[in-house]
This record gives sequence, structure tokens and C-alpha cells, in this order.
Amino acid sequence: MGIIKLNKVKVYAYHGCLIEEGQIGSDYLVDLKVKSNLTKPAVTDELADTVDYVHLNKIIKEEMAQRSKLLEHVGQRILDRSFLEIPELEKATVTVRKINPPIGGDVASVGVTLTKKR
Repeated sequence: MGIIKLNKVKVYAYHGCLIEEGQIGSDYLVDLKVKSNLTKPAVTDELADTVDYVHLNKIIKEEMAQRSKLLEHVGQRILDRSFLEIPELEKATVTVRKINPPIGGDVASVGVTLTKKR
């Protein structure tokens, strides 16, 4: 078993319950950690034998581009699509953070973390 991580993928998106969030947008950070059997690619040194993090990054960017009211919703879509398109995944954890959320205080970020297993 091995782990592949994408850390702090920065995306500008339009998530949130407020009308203004859908119009103005804000910065988000996404972390994605996936578990898979990495024994074969460790030996073969072939991209076709591993989980391609370029593919994972594409999923993150495309799902973040679709507006959701809740971070939970977009996080679940990232997990569901990752499992659908990458059969080698055994477990994945995603964290979606909104930078400088409009909550009336000095808060660096808010976020949710979700995990899915096959």
C-alpha cells in the first residue's frame, strides 16, 4: 500500500450559500490523499502502472469549477469522481478549505475533510 498526496491545490471558485459568494468568488485550497497499491509502479517505473496525480489534479479543478453551496458537496464530488475514474484507489481523503471566509471575523480559512473507501 502507498499514498499519493496533492497538497494545497489553489483554485479560484464560487462556492457558498451567499449570493455574493457566487458572484465574487474566492480562493480555495484542496488537499487530496489517495491510497493504492504502489508495488508495481515502484518496480516498473511506468506511469501507466500508478495513480496519475495529473489526473487527480484535473478532477479537483473540474469539480471545483462547478458551484456548490457547501464545501461538503464539492468534496464528495471530488471523492466520487476519483473513485469512478481511477479503479486502483482503495481509500481517499479530501480537504477543501475556503480562504478568508465571509464570516465576520479574522479567520484564515474554514474547511471540511471527507474520506471514502472502496
